[in-house]
Amino acid sequence: MDVTAAIADPVRREILGTLRQGPQAAGAIAAGHPISRPAISRHLRVLRMSGLVTEERDPADGRGRIYRLDPGPLLELDAWLAQFRPGLTQALDALTTEVHRARRDRRRSTAAAKGGSTTASITASTTARSTA
Repeated sequence: MDVTAAIADPVRREILGTLRQGPQAAGAIAAGHPISRPAISRHLRVLRMSGLVTEERDPADGRGRIYRLDPGPLLELDAWLAQFRPGLTQALDALTTEVHRARRDRRRSTAAAKGGSTTASITASTTARSTA
């Protein structure tokens, strides 16, 4: 299973987040989610097949399973995504600039609609005094 397909599901991402805190028994993982244990088992199988988690028998009873996060595939995905970051950073910077410009223009147009900006009021006041 492809890593990107495995992490596309929000429940699987939550499971990975849980496993970041340390190894967990399957029952403990299932207890933290409102879906059935068989559904959690299917999600864990997908994560295991993609290499994102490892599974071992619970040494305490020999029957249960303990799941552990393996960050290796995520690191590989991160390395692949790194090639897109420079262009993405530039695009996000440009978007931030446009958002600030739009907010500034909206403030100015709102002030003008309410009777003029502070600068326009001062200029009008000064002009009125000098002509009187």
